[in-house]
Amino acid sequence: MNRLQPREFGLIVAALALALDQGSKLFMLYGLGFRHMLPGDHIPVLPFFNLVMVWNPGISYGLFPASGPLGTGILVAVSLAAVAGLTWWLWGSTSRALTTGFGLVIGGALGNLIDRLLYGKVADFFHFHGFGYDWYVFNIADVAVTLGAVAIIYDVLKPEHPPAAMPDTHSDREAS
Repeated sequence: MNRLQPREFGLIVAALALALDQGSKLFMLYGLGFRHMLPGDHIPVLPFFNLVMVWNPGISYGLFPASGPLGTGILVAVSLAAVAGLTWWLWGSTSRALTTGFGLVIGGALGNLIDRLLYGKVADFFHFHGFGYDWYVFNIADVAVTLGAVAIIYDVLKPEHPPAAMPDTHSDREAS
């Protein structure tokens, strides 16, 4: 059995992230009927977690909201450029952590890009809160992008080679 090349592994990770994101969104929108909910309506699941319907017209945290077809087109173009660049980097990568990170970011970006193309905005559902604090409402694509960024940062910051072992001077003395 041949071992997967790092780029193949990264592409599989991207496909899985995309499938999980789009599958969860289809389930939430059509299986649970969230497409009929008003924005902000929520279903309490746990004391610290709600399912909520939020349509995000911008990028993370609602930054740079698209206010029409031109804005949406710009966000689509930026997403496509990011996916193309990350795929190019993925293609040349040999590190498993780096290809995993690139794959997660690519899959997440494509998941939110599909939403933007289909609905003009991104569907978000998951909301954690507690002790007077609220986390932003997010989806599986956002999780993939965040974990991917962590994997990329880890790969960049990890040492190239493990530290050299310290010589065991005690055993040298015993051999004499």
